[in-house]
Amino acid sequence: MELVVSEAARSCFRSEWGYTDGDCVRIFVRYVSGGQDPYGFGIMKDDPMDPAVRVEDDRLTFYMESKDIWFLERKKLTIDCRDGDIVFTVEA
Repeated sequence: MELVVSEAARSCFRSEWGYTDGDCVRIFVRYVSGGQDPYGFGIMKDDPMDPAVRVEDDRLTFYMESKDIWFLERKKLTIDCRDGDIVFTVEA
């Protein structure tokens, strides 16, 4: 599992979401609907307890806990910002 956070996303987390140096951003899997794509990603400021993957960049830490990486086995998750929105892209 690989986690990539773009410069645009880091900038958005700082300017739009109010994150500052030393903050930790937890990325987690959540159930969103019973449709074709029933799972999505959530974001919250939190301290790591059992991080499986971690990216420290620009004095922000982005991570996923061990219990959430099942969704991304052998995949790459890229977090980006487009038109002011955080966008998640999963690639095999």
